[in-house]
Amino acid sequence: MTRFTTRPEILGTFGVVASTHWIATAVGMSILEKGGNAFDAAVATGMVLQVVEPHLNGAGGDMPAIFYSKKKDKVEVICAQGPAPARATIEHYKREGLDLIPGDGLLATVIPGAFDGWMLMLRDYGTMSVRDVLEPAIYYAENGHPVLPRVSDTISGLAEFFRKEWPTSFATWLPGGSAPAPHSNFKNPVLAATWKRIIAEAESKNGRENQIEAARDAFYRGFVAEKIADYLQSAEVMDASGNRHKGVLTADDLANWHATVEAPQTYDYHGWTVAKTGPWGQGPVLLQSLALLKGFDIAAMDPNSAEFVHTVVEALKLAYADREVYYGDPNHCNVPIEHLLSDTYAHERRKLITAQASHELRPGKISGFETQYDLTMQMLKGMGDGAVYEPTMSHLSEKRGDTVHIDVIDRDGNMVSVTPSGGWLQSSPIIPELGFCLNSRAQMFWLQEGLPTSLAPGKRPRTTLTPTIALFEGRPTMAFGTPGGDQQDQWQLPFFLRHVHHGLNLQEAIDQPLFHTTHFPSSFYPRTGEPGNITIETSIGIEVLNALRQKGHVITAADPWSVGRLTAAKRDADGLLRAAATPRLMQAYAIGR
Repeated sequence: MTRFTTRPEILGTFGVVASTHWIATAVGMSILEKGGNAFDAAVATGMVLQVVEPHLNGAGGDMPAIFYSKKKDKVEVICAQGPAPARATIEHYKREGLDLIPGDGLLATVIPGAFDGWMLMLRDYGTMSVRDVLEPAIYYAENGHPVLPRVSDTISGLAEFFRKEWPTSFATWLPGGSAPAPHSNFKNPVLAATWKRIIAEAESKNGRENQIEAARDAFYRGFVAEKIADYLQSAEVMDASGNRHKGVLTADDLANWHATVEAPQTYDYHGWTVAKTGPWGQGPVLLQSLALLKGFDIAAMDPNSAEFVHTVVEALKLAYADREVYYGDPNHCNVPIEHLLSDTYAHERRKLITAQASHELRPGKISGFETQYDLTMQMLKGMGDGAVYEPTMSHLSEKRGDTVHIDVIDRDGNMVSVTPSGGWLQSSPIIPELGFCLNSRAQMFWLQEGLPTSLAPGKRPRTTLTPTIALFEGRPTMAFGTPGGDQQDQWQLPFFLRHVHHGLNLQEAIDQPLFHTTHFPSSFYPRTGEPGNITIETSIGIEVLNALRQKGHVITAADPWSVGRLTAAKRDADGLLRAAATPRLMQAYAIGR
């Protein structure tokens, strides 16, 4: 008997696309239909998501991509996470009266990396032109798209703040003086004009690669950079600190930076090799969690039992505790990632997982890192409770997610998983004549010296963005991921375990009740946490909730279908393609044939 799923698991052989918005997914599939490959489709999908989910990502944002190229026959990572500007020093922020970097405004801005990352992907792995991949986004910005109710709610909640403090945002998001109604047709003609001008400058050059380079120059060294710099020279805006501040980003910062390609961090688990970003992102927490769980018989557990939830959550708590002490930009600090992923370390840490829930933050103590450990633990003692786990302006408006996700596989086996984010409409004011705003990723830095995540010029913030590629017996097999800030790897982990150990197909695994812990400090302002907490969908059953309480967990009961934003795509050994997307929020979609 076929098990019920909210949607069918998509099957085909030509190509599959899954993303967090049905329009963007349809655009990605249209690119495959036109002869583009998975990389072309991912770029076009990503650009459209900036238009249709502006509360979750934008042109001034960032993105990591992890992918498999059939031509190169290897898995790689594009790091399009921009670093801190040259003037972003702890001393400067302290002089501004700050102890924490605000979650919005101009001091929260790092170099916007997404556009360069997309163009790097297009140039080196795609086949299409700048026009081909930008025209769908231009269409929806110019002709309009149906406003998501959550976009409407976010804008409504910020209306008076925008009117008083960020007038350029008010003009863009409340044309005519009122927020767009849910499902009304909304346009951003200024953004469309920006992309059109980039195409024009690109097409002044001959040859596809030269045109792509011209587009990158237009953004980082041309008119886009000039308008950003002109705005920042005089802008002084209100942020979450309750005061107005000027930014530190300059035209030189933009001109001297570019996205890079690097090797992934990997871990072998029951025949699978899971590939993530390096420790400049949170991705290795999934790998550390797998290392811990390798010592448990997960397959023997009911995937919706208290035993399963408890074991997974306790492993996640230990991995995220290590994240707080040891993760950071390895170009600026020493990250003991090999030790953190070693069998010896996992064996010792696994002993901490008992039948009772821990309410303590318990990072491991690694030789040579004692001072760093002590500094981190001392600093975290001063942080309050009450988690804010998604990077929105929660002090002004109800928070609704934080980013978007895309998975694509084409008929040749090229595979892309990418999690674009940042530059959402709540981040900072719209830059006049561009139609987009900058990001707020710098809030992930600490203003204390001596930590791997201490603010420093040129350093990448420890992003929460964490797409995944998984190989089975060495064969690139699956791309998956989710929005969700600190929850991203927490939602991906039970999805992966239920697929690997319990034989659930992609849609079945996505449909299962989801959960996460807010036990550790949030990556987002105001950096608080809720020791011992599990947020879990009540569809798991009252018996399971009560059993978890008996184990000492503090339960936040979430409505069914309210936790998680997962999408996934898979290629079987015989070439059959699969895809799935969450029904939660009623907007993600998978397409394939």
